[in-house]
Order: sequence, then C-alpha cells, then structure tokens
Amino acid sequence: MIKALIPKWIKLYLKLSLRFVLDAKKGYLFKFSKKGKHSTNYAYQIDQTQDLKKSSSLEAKIFNLNKAASIVNQYTIQSYEIFSFWKAIGNPSEKRGYKSGRTIIDGELTESIGGGLCQLSGLIYLLSLEAGLTILERHNHSLDLYTESSRYAPLGSDATVVYGYKDLRIKNPYPFSIYFDFKIDSEKITVSLFSYEETKKKTVKFEVVQQDASIKKVITYINEIPSVTSIYKIPTPTN
Repeated sequence: MIKALIPKWIKLYLKLSLRFVLDAKKGYLFKFSKKGKHSTNYAYQIDQTQDLKKSSSLEAKIFNLNKAASIVNQYTIQSYEIFSFWKAIGNPSEKRGYKSGRTIIDGELTESIGGGLCQLSGLIYLLSLEAGLTILERHNHSLDLYTESSRYAPLGSDATVVYGYKDLRIKNPYPFSIYFDFKIDSEKITVSLFSYEETKKKTVKFEVVQQDASIKKVITYINEIPSVTSIYKIPTPTN
C-alpha cells in the first residue's frame, strides 16, 4: 500500500540511483559506449529486417523508431565497451518529443509515450545474438500478444525496455569496434551491424518447448546449444 503512494518520479529516481551504484560496483561506469564518427573502414556487415505491422498507432511508432534509431546510429561500440539502450536513448518523454504508442505495462496492452521502441531493442538483441556479442541484460515481454501469422519477430527474440527499470545491455567482446545502423520506412525496419573485422555469424533458433492454456516457454539455441529461456503468459481470450 505504501509503495503505491510513492510518486512515479521518486520511484524512477531511486531506480536510476540504484543502477548507478550497481554499475559503479561492477566497474561499468567508464565502459559504456559513446557517440562517435564512424570510420569508413567497416568492411563487414550482417543484417536483420522486420515488417512494421499495420495498426492505429503505426504512425506514432514509426516516428518514435526514427527518433531513437537516429541516436543509436551515432554510437560506436569500441572493443570491450558496453552499449546500454537507455544510456543512449535517454528518457523517451513527451517533453523530448516522443509520441504515444502501443506498449505492455504491468501485463496489459496499453499506450504510453515512446511506445514501439521495443521493436528497436528487439532487433538489436537478435542481431547481437547472431553476431556473438555478449548479452549483459535483456528482458522478454510478459505477454505473447501475437499469433504465428501476425508475429513480426520470432517468439523469444524480443527485448522489452522500460526506462530506469529494464534495459538492454550489449558488450562488444571483439578486439575491434562495431556499430549498429538502422533504416526505417513505412513497411519495414532494417538494422545492420558493421564491424572492422568479420564476426562469425551464429545460428540462432527459438523453440517453444512447453505450452499450455496460460504459459509459453521458449528456449533460445545458439549454434544448437541452449542459451536463454523466456517465459510468456498467454492473454485470456475475451468474448
């Protein structure tokens, strides 16, 4: 009850403060990637493309995606540096120009400022798995809202992000620098990972190994080795 009375801005401040302390303890504070001009010597790339599904909030989603992607595109991740989605993007607030779009909050589908950015983070996560980058933090969505025909990405390849609470953090394990580059139009979103030297692309598969009326369990296989387990609730059908 007391927790419910605490203003959201205070909760966020406390979460961000805790993150700072934990990052300091882990030695991360000076390892986060920064904006930087990309060299022309990045000769290698791997790509992922996903559809942008039609919806009432698609226009706002594309706006938010373009705004955030333009920031991600400016970051170079040096050898052994960490890319943090929220340290790059910052708070996706209305004051900073983001629009209201579809999102999942507390297990319910709703709309909030910055909605739609999870497709951006999900693509970064999926491409990072294929490129053999180190995943330091990733959270799957709580719900599986899609059917196999309406799904824009394999179940298990998502990475939900909530400012101050849930981040996507990727470490570059290679002795050379890399960067992500997004291109977005009205129908699709494409991300490329450019590298100074070639990365060995890994085979990534997602398998639903358990399913009942309310839960799905997905195992992520990397080069045929089980790596990540994601659990999703299935929404109760409404009449």
